[in-house]
Amino acid sequence: MRLSAKGRYALAAMIDLAHSYDSPDSVTVISISERLGISKIYLEQVFSLLKRGGLVNSVKGAQGGYYLSRSPLQITVYDILFAVELSLFETTEESVREKAPEIDETMKVMVFDILDEAIADTLKFITLDELLHEALRRKQGADLMYYI
Repeated sequence: MRLSAKGRYALAAMIDLAHSYDSPDSVTVISISERLGISKIYLEQVFSLLKRGGLVNSVKGAQGGYYLSRSPLQITVYDILFAVELSLFETTEESVREKAPEIDETMKVMVFDILDEAIADTLKFITLDELLHEALRRKQGADLMYYI
């Protein structure tokens, strides 16, 4: 499966935002942009989609920014990608419906529907909280120094 830059950046930005979930302050796009090395303008587009998807809320003004709309335990990878990857969850187009409808229906039922369901089920199983904890675990592992 191939995700667009928008989907990859949305996941990274949401993990970064989840890190500040317990903070009373909102997080600016520019701070996320600097920490992750992602274009601020591109991140603003991503956050617009995340906001429309109900995953983040925003605060306007000089002290403005974004914060998660609910706990990282309640947000899944599926939720995030569904908000920003518009084509990822589209139904597969017909292939040979006009000349061979039985083949087209067979492919739909035995291949494409099964793949779509398996992908959705997997993405619904992984929470933002799990992504955050794995990222923190990996960061701590990178900071360890081993002596012999």
